[in-house]
Amino acid sequence: MTYTVLVVDDDEAIRDGIDIYLQNESYNVLKAADGLEALALLEQHDVHLIILDVMMPNMDGITATFTIRKERNIPIIMLSAKVEQADKIHGLSVGADDYVTKPFHPMELLARVKSQLRRYVQFGTYNEVKSGLTIDEAAREICVDGEPVKLTPTEYNITALLLKNAGRVYSIRDIYEIVWNEEAFNAENIVAVHIRKIREKIEQDPKNPRYVKVVWGVGYKIEKQ
Repeated sequence: MTYTVLVVDDDEAIRDGIDIYLQNESYNVLKAADGLEALALLEQHDVHLIILDVMMPNMDGITATFTIRKERNIPIIMLSAKVEQADKIHGLSVGADDYVTKPFHPMELLARVKSQLRRYVQFGTYNEVKSGLTIDEAAREICVDGEPVKLTPTEYNITALLLKNAGRVYSIRDIYEIVWNEEAFNAENIVAVHIRKIREKIEQDPKNPRYVKVVWGVGYKIEKQ
């Protein structure tokens, strides 16, 4: 299968540079100069991953991500010149799956594209009901008591990891290294943000969770039923 990647950046040189590396790896590439163009292309094409700049005219990357997440759960890699941890957490909290700071090495970005696509395809291979949660293999969809829940790919992957291994406690480092497939560095806030977003979507009372439990000082788990 050939995957289509949408590259969104107001800098034409950056768009074209990323385009070259992606096409060399046999990806189909679509390009947009801002969030509005990106949304229009998403309506016209089957896109498997988005590389999205934060600072753009007309519609910035944060607004575009928030809008995309209302309808789609495809992976989003956010690009930004902002390097502060708070900026990264903000980008992830609105629905991005990864965050790459500028300037970046094209091969690092390419590796992250491959990693996100691999997880997007491979983490939907489990179909079983536990604690009222159902994972649909074909649709990559999680249901709570029969109702589908809109999760980002990373939120889905974290939930799938915990659900497939119900009863096992995973540390923050474990979750980050398995789901992100890279060494954990300053992972506490990043994982915590995703866990909070997951609970907001799957728990009736996020402050008193039924599914995703914290084991203080150790990590997170979903109870075995």
